[in-house]
Amino acid sequence: MADQQFDEAIEQVRTSHDIVDIIGEYIQLKKQGRNYFGLCPFHGEKTPSFSVTQDKQIFHCFGCGKGGNVITFVMEMEGYTFYEALQFLADKSGTDLPESFGQKESSVSSENQQILAASEWVVKLYHHLLRFTKDGKKGYQYLKDRGITDETIDAFQLGFAPEAKDFTASFLDKKGFHQQTLIKSGLLSQRDDNGVSDRFRGRVIFPIRNHLGKPIAFGGRTLTNQEPKYLNSPESELFQKGRMLYNFDLAKKHIRKQGEAILFEGYMDVISAYQAGVQHGVATLGTSLTETQARLLKRYVDTVIICYDADESGHDATYKAAGTLQKAGCSVKVANLTDNMDPDHYIAEFGGESFWNDVITSSLTFTSFYMRYLKKDFNLTLEGDRINYIEKVLEHLAMIDSAVEREYYLKELSNDYDISMESLTQQIQFHRQQKRLGGDKSNKNSHTNHAPGIQQSKRLLPAFHNAERHLLAYMLQDLSIIDRVQEEIGASFTIDEHKIIATHLYAFYEENNEADVSKFIEMVNDDQVKKLVTELAMISVQDHMTDDVINDYIRIIQAENHKKQNIYSLKEEQKMAEQQNNPIKAAEIAKRIMDMEKQRKNIN
Repeated sequence: MADQQFDEAIEQVRTSHDIVDIIGEYIQLKKQGRNYFGLCPFHGEKTPSFSVTQDKQIFHCFGCGKGGNVITFVMEMEGYTFYEALQFLADKSGTDLPESFGQKESSVSSENQQILAASEWVVKLYHHLLRFTKDGKKGYQYLKDRGITDETIDAFQLGFAPEAKDFTASFLDKKGFHQQTLIKSGLLSQRDDNGVSDRFRGRVIFPIRNHLGKPIAFGGRTLTNQEPKYLNSPESELFQKGRMLYNFDLAKKHIRKQGEAILFEGYMDVISAYQAGVQHGVATLGTSLTETQARLLKRYVDTVIICYDADESGHDATYKAAGTLQKAGCSVKVANLTDNMDPDHYIAEFGGESFWNDVITSSLTFTSFYMRYLKKDFNLTLEGDRINYIEKVLEHLAMIDSAVEREYYLKELSNDYDISMESLTQQIQFHRQQKRLGGDKSNKNSHTNHAPGIQQSKRLLPAFHNAERHLLAYMLQDLSIIDRVQEEIGASFTIDEHKIIATHLYAFYEENNEADVSKFIEMVNDDQVKKLVTELAMISVQDHMTDDVINDYIRIIQAENHKKQNIYSLKEEQKMAEQQNNPIKAAEIAKRIMDMEKQRKNIN
């Protein structure tokens, strides 16, 4: 009875979610025909080979082979156990799971569970102190002076850590948390005398959440001359700065809606923009943008607007980040920020409407930014520097595939420096020719360079192997042929994985289930077999298979089984001849076996 109750709960959770919606929260999906395609989140690629089938509620990557249903996807993405993934989806849909469900094992270590629990308590503590106590008044006033409203403070759960050295330590000790665990997490610091103190004391606190909204670290901003100005939690198993983005949990739904992401440098830029209505902004965590962060953004959107400080260091950082984003396949724009301004101060001075209209909406193309950025390296009053500058710009323009875009910027150069379009065009053609002669190696490192629906070239499979694959593909989608296949072939498929799938299918349909690939996957325990099921389910089959087609598949499979049986019998005869010390007969049999094996390969 308990197992039936649990199975019903699994089915309710699975059917309460559309796999397209769930996967769409992690990666950008585009519909092509009946399926949705996107960049696979499980391996690096530049051309989408990750397919989601809505009517079957499954996903499959033609590049790396991963596949499954909505539960499998969450397990893979989050590193969850089956039970954790089910609980995660149940929470999203408001589905109640059996009470015994909570006793299942978690994949998160007990120590990390303690750190997560402690972090939750600290967020609440620091936020309460900031909003409602005298101890937090200094931090509250600082945020008010920066124009941050109570609503925004609450949305980001901003807080303040009091000056007392052991305030947090004492609080968490009373909650039963182990001191060494808290030191390891970075919530507490160990002094030279082996005592402990609060790491963030006297600082305004910015909780850092993972993409699920769970606080895993903290950033603290000093209100005095204390160094450093901003202090983050140390890196840990839960918190790796180069793999996450500040505010991604709140911003991701707005990123999908806007079709673009805005990349800031700091917490306050994100928070001020969010309060001003620009809610699809994220920030790096005190480091340069990493390739991992760039790929994370690319999963969601094609376009990223970089909105860093408009000073020399900000421009350098913008140029560097743009290269990382472009390498990940993103289209890059650069916010049109007034010189020497930063986003937070711009919003404070000119307001959110101006920030949106004059800074974000009026963003520069990367080429426009690059042409401006490059000027800092040249004295354009000197003829030689002007020529070198133009040559550098032409090298960049030669890499642009769009002829219209190239011509647009060539005209700008022609007008600005009084050079004929003919000369500029001739020079850019030279650079493009050099590029072709050098070979375009840009795609050599990508795992997949194929359009959706075009399978990568694979070795040709034997006829019996293809027959089994196509027959199983039909069996997954049409229970009307199950009885016939079971009667004539049973589990006598030649490929071991196919035998497993067929056996599971017979049992699945005997329990009066309808054809449902997503539900069937839950009956399969082996991950490799699950992948194969989703691969087979993606094979295009006719709505109604004729008897002639079924007969052909069955005949090919039976013939292969007959050949295998003959070869097996001959091998037994060979062993017997060897045991009887008859090498001539054994050699003759071995030759017959080799001829039969060769014939099988040639025919297939």
